[in-house]
Amino acid sequence: MTTTTTAAQAGDPHANDAAPYGGGDPYADYRGGDFPFTELVDLADRRLGAGVVAANDEFFAERENLLVRERAVFDPEHFGHKGKIMDGWETRRRRGADGAQPFPAPDDHDWAIVRLGAPGVIRGIVVDTAHFRGNYPQRVSIQATAVEGSPSPERLLAADVKWEEIVPVTPVRGHAANGFEISSGRRYTHIRLCQHPDGGVARLRVHGEVVPDPEWLDLLGTVDLVSVLNGGVYEDASDKFYSSPTQIILPGTSRKMDDGWENRRRRVRDTNDWVRFRLVAQGAIRAVEIDTAYLKGNSAGWIALSGRNGESGEWFEIIPRTKLQPDTLHRFKLPAQAVATHVRLDAFPDGGVARMRLHGALTEQGAAELRARFEDVAGQ
Repeated sequence: MTTTTTAAQAGDPHANDAAPYGGGDPYADYRGGDFPFTELVDLADRRLGAGVVAANDEFFAERENLLVRERAVFDPEHFGHKGKIMDGWETRRRRGADGAQPFPAPDDHDWAIVRLGAPGVIRGIVVDTAHFRGNYPQRVSIQATAVEGSPSPERLLAADVKWEEIVPVTPVRGHAANGFEISSGRRYTHIRLCQHPDGGVARLRVHGEVVPDPEWLDLLGTVDLVSVLNGGVYEDASDKFYSSPTQIILPGTSRKMDDGWENRRRRVRDTNDWVRFRLVAQGAIRAVEIDTAYLKGNSAGWIALSGRNGESGEWFEIIPRTKLQPDTLHRFKLPAQAVATHVRLDAFPDGGVARMRLHGALTEQGAAELRARFEDVAGQ
């Protein structure tokens, strides 16, 4: 399912154009979309290690812009020696074989290959054409593949690599968020975005569920059981006013104040904010890190951490209510390992947390469940 119209298919090739920029806020006439899958982690997030590894053309604007986290910007006066400078990936205009056939052949297209930062099952994709009003691609298609390790572009383009079409050739709108629900259910490591025949795309988001390689986690031994990279998932929160709670379980340290979870100021006494996560699988937690980096006047005053084993298990205490320091990494050694499948972080009464790490190992049951999940979506 997409947000695009079919008017172009009805005969008007410019039906999906946006009006030329007329001044003022360039996002005033931007056509957004409400896609439920955007609550899931972006598998193509640079912070997870994603990258645009190759493109056949990037004459006007480089391919790396596709994965920039911030929304695209537009400066109507910004020109260079090659023309208008756009914040996205933009290819040159394709031409036909000769003057008698000036238009490109029907199958001609441009492409860019994206390495997912965390391999997993793709549930939805957003192809954002912000500010590309008359120079967006007429249609797009998206393919996906699973190639383990760190393959080169040449390897990914080899004849024996099987690419599966997960979005068929479909019209898109200019200066808009074009959303596509994906139903494949397989685990992928790379996707290929194709523009038919050419044009520009501002941003690309690939939302889904991380499915780590169980063999790798087993080799590591002690892992972060709640990390997005390892398959941890944000499930619910009392408040996500300023930023997504998913950021708490991203890899690395936060780089600025909004690179974590921050809620609004709580005004109702005897209440508090909280966020709940599902671990990659059942695990035994041995140590916890709570980081309030860059949160100085707005960090959580106190926190508590609870665990639950199974969907219907009773909540139990892992860390009692404990005072936090602003802009500080806190480390907690647990007196005994805590076996859990879910955790809930409570903030009293409100405030922000930048990162949380749950160091431990999968239990025998958890490892078996993860292995079964991996084999189910590997498509082998």
